[in-house]
Amino acid sequence: MNKNLANIIASKYFSFFVTVILFVALYGIGIAMYNGFMKPQVFFNLFVDNAALLIVTVGITFCLLIGGIDLSVGAVLALVCMVLAWLLTNTGIPVFLAVLIVLIMGTVFGAVQGYIITKFDLQPFIITLAGMFFCRGLTAVISQETITITNPTFVALADTRIPVGSGFISVGVVIALLTILVAAIVLGFTKFGRTIYAIGGNESSAALMGLPVFRTKVCVYTISGFCSSLGGIAYALMMLTGYNLHGLGMEMDAIASSVIGGTLLTGGVGFIPGALFGVLIQGVILTFINFQGTLSAWWTKIVIGGLLCVFIIMQAFITEQKSKLTAKSSMDEANSGKSDS
Repeated sequence: MNKNLANIIASKYFSFFVTVILFVALYGIGIAMYNGFMKPQVFFNLFVDNAALLIVTVGITFCLLIGGIDLSVGAVLALVCMVLAWLLTNTGIPVFLAVLIVLIMGTVFGAVQGYIITKFDLQPFIITLAGMFFCRGLTAVISQETITITNPTFVALADTRIPVGSGFISVGVVIALLTILVAAIVLGFTKFGRTIYAIGGNESSAALMGLPVFRTKVCVYTISGFCSSLGGIAYALMMLTGYNLHGLGMEMDAIASSVIGGTLLTGGVGFIPGALFGVLIQGVILTFINFQGTLSAWWTKIVIGGLLCVFIIMQAFITEQKSKLTAKSSMDEANSGKSDS
């Protein structure tokens, strides 16, 4: 393989660019195939319909970057929706206070999971799976029936449309975009972000360098819990209900979006903008199905499953290319040392 091509493939940005190109290609095909696909509101709806998933995917990406995982995010989202709906329906507390309560609830739950995983060196898959069962069960205990949110202030927020050109976005989209912006800044420009990448690259080396591994890992799961609860608020703004099956399977959608966006499952490589495009690709595929009119929405899962397999194989190929380049560089240095002597 050509050396320059090998360097491009081994680049940590390669998966991200492939994701962006795939999104642009899919959107271009949609414009070519369907009348109305080019309308600005069709594009804005990709964000409106997926605001909660965007926020949850940010939290999942933090976990994947350290080589972890959080399977509880969908269940935490459902619990937040249910508790929020119950509080606004059965108590007279202000909307701001109800939102603050559920945000703290989700954040604390994430911190507890992170502490247990890190303190006792347990597999995050098992602990967060237990967390998923706990939250989903607790949601059903609160109510097995749908609780409709009728609070005037909350309904007004849900109905707010923010004009953007000839289209509009929702409050949930604003929350999602702010979350993505903050997360990108934290990962790209702070010591905490660099520590996350270091832990994902090699946790033992990060510890030997004196980096705060324990604290950082707990903080990552805390962030995931916060994003899950924030995503629950965005989901409640869209659905205006609390229901024990809200967010069912969302953890898989979030993981798929992050991986398709270029996040390595082994940790150490990933970008928040990539996760954004991973979610948008899912949205485009569902929009295709809606415009086509005769296909089941389950085709989205089928296509995403295929894309996920392709991107995982691509990640393995990229890792192989990196290993070859590293080995070749080491050999060149060794030969250069022999020549000098």
